Amino acid sequence: QVQLVESGGGSVQTGGSLTLSCTASKHTIETYSMGWIRQVPPRTPEGVASIDTDGSTKYRDSVKGRFTISKDAAKNTMYLQMTNLKPEDSGIYTCAADYRPSGLSTVDEIRSLAYEGRGTQVTVSA
Repeated sequence: QVQLVESGGGSVQTGGSLTLSCTASKHTIETYSMGWIRQVPPRTPEGVASIDTDGSTKYRDSVKGRFTISKDAAKNTMYLQMTNLKPEDSGIYTCAADYRPSGLSTVDEIRSLAYEGRGTQVTVSA
């Protein structure tokens, strides 16, 4: 069973930074496509950033240049570094993962991944 545990959310002002972490097993980190989903109820969840097993990454247009996704297998952790945060970045950020040997085609494909964590809240105030 795949378990994903997020941490690092919080409240910051516009222009601030946060780094989210998603802890998983070493097997998951090394062999699964992974990513971050953002949800602001009642809006449809949206893919924010993804990383495949070959290290290739995809980002939502609105976060390109500000967010960086990475993973460290030695620490069993995937990260999302968020800088120059804006109020529209606020939401519940959920880590997702699934075995996709061909990788993900689009960043929104993250929403179809089989495994998700419980999420962590990010609030950016104006």
